[in-house]
Amino acid sequence: MSEESLPHDARLEYADAHPASADALPDSADVLPESADALPEYAERVLEVAELIPPGRVMTYGDVAEWLEEGGPRQIGRVMALYGGAVPWWRVVRADGVLLPGHELRALDHYRAEGTPLREASRAAEGHVPRLDMRRARWDGGERAQGHT
Repeated sequence: MSEESLPHDARLEYADAHPASADALPDSADVLPESADALPEYAERVLEVAELIPPGRVMTYGDVAEWLEEGGPRQIGRVMALYGGAVPWWRVVRADGVLLPGHELRALDHYRAEGTPLREASRAAEGHVPRLDMRRARWDGGERAQGHT
């Protein structure tokens, strides 16, 4: 799957990610639905991990791929862009802590409601939108990982 095949928001969102090796990439048939009602198995697994992330904590796209031991940050982002609306999408984030372009204010509302650690933006930052404090907000899956298969 090339970067050009991703939606514009997804390409922006994952520009900081390194492409995974070809061996680690899920087949495009595993990411794209067979029919409008079908949810690919890979997408189901990604969304299940997103649902495990506790309120106030986050995982990067790469963290989710590492948890699943399949795919990479771009594949996780593709799944989140296509199917993530029904799960706490704001908890799966860029590694640099920058909020999802185009969804900053919605995500910020969720972060503030959940008490997610933020770093206030400097006055020089465009739009003065804070970033996530990745050192404090990042979740490694340890507290609830015992039940993961």
